[in-house]
Amino acid sequence: MSTMTTNPGQAEKVPGSGPALKVATVFGTRPEAIKMAPVIRRMRQFPERIEPVEIVTAQHRQMLDQVLELFSIVPRHDLDVMKPGQDLFDVTSRVLLGLKTVLQEERPDLMVVQGDTTTVFVAALAGFYLRIPVAHLEAGLRTGQRYSPFPEEINRTLASHLAVLHFAPTPKARENLLAEGVPAERIVITGNTVIDALLATVRQGYEFPGEVAECLQSGRRVLLVTAHRRESFGGPFEDLCRGLLAIADRFEDVQIVYPVHLNPNVQGPVRRLLGGHARISLIEPLSYEPFVQLMNRSTLVLTDSGGIQEEAPSLGKPVLVLRETTERPEAVDAGTVRLVGTDPERITAEASRLLTDPAAYAAMARAINPYGDGRASERVVDAILSFDFERERLPGPAQF
Repeated sequence: MSTMTTNPGQAEKVPGSGPALKVATVFGTRPEAIKMAPVIRRMRQFPERIEPVEIVTAQHRQMLDQVLELFSIVPRHDLDVMKPGQDLFDVTSRVLLGLKTVLQEERPDLMVVQGDTTTVFVAALAGFYLRIPVAHLEAGLRTGQRYSPFPEEINRTLASHLAVLHFAPTPKARENLLAEGVPAERIVITGNTVIDALLATVRQGYEFPGEVAECLQSGRRVLLVTAHRRESFGGPFEDLCRGLLAIADRFEDVQIVYPVHLNPNVQGPVRRLLGGHARISLIEPLSYEPFVQLMNRSTLVLTDSGGIQEEAPSLGKPVLVLRETTERPEAVDAGTVRLVGTDPERITAEASRLLTDPAAYAAMARAINPYGDGRASERVVDAILSFDFERERLPGPAQF
């Protein structure tokens, strides 16, 4: 289903400059929205040159809406594909058919997708079918293992093969794309727009909502945890929880704060193994703004999230990654994150080292974040404005 709203910033043709570029941004989850928001905001600064068309799939409904409200984004089209119990087949088919109608109606000059979700892959495929050039934000991330993370590794790889313009966050991401045959002139190193969003959101003196405020009243050091990856479901996830439990038992001056994902595969073991401990606070998932403020308030972050591996180092927070692999090796090389997997002994040992060794903590906290300076969205929009779209228009039947 597509809903139309008036776009007060709709661009008009400027004499001598030709018509404005119509640029569709397609996204469906909270992380995508966070990273796309700075690009949309930047595009709005050039109404005579760019007409932004925001299309959301709502692959994740509630969490997406929180970010749309925070960054004042009113999508022109909302596919609203999220349904109870949906699987990858459901999301893929609904997004593909929904985008067909919207893209045929809008006929954008360019479509921008972000990251590695099912929305990203399917949107890139829809663009290919309709011969719309696709730009891929956060391009070139790879683990080299097709099922880790699942399905993100394949989603982003397929999106790269379908895209014609690639915004790589780091030189390493650019190298990955070059190794896969992407022409160098189609790759732009931009940094990651998540840093733009983070720096625009974090602030001092933030008043936390009640549940979080209660967690902080003790004055203990805060260990912020996020963990929900599907490849860890089952035994590995229970091991992860045992590692967290051991940390809480060992350190009386530490409070573990864990916003628990709503997935039953997460809720089950977390509530069973960690519930009731005085130094473990299991709270509801947080919207982006309070989460960022809590990350800024924390001492240490333990996560299996990709984006947090980029964000936390910008706030000087060491990160222990609860995964065996990462598509962000730059952070490992820079020393801002450390892979610990789901083994409880490794988790406990690495957390204990950072909590007891000031030199080890400082080495991670002060390491330079490789993901940018907060100006990635400027580089992205500059590249869009200078891109040769005519080169991408194929001869033959009409695109639409």
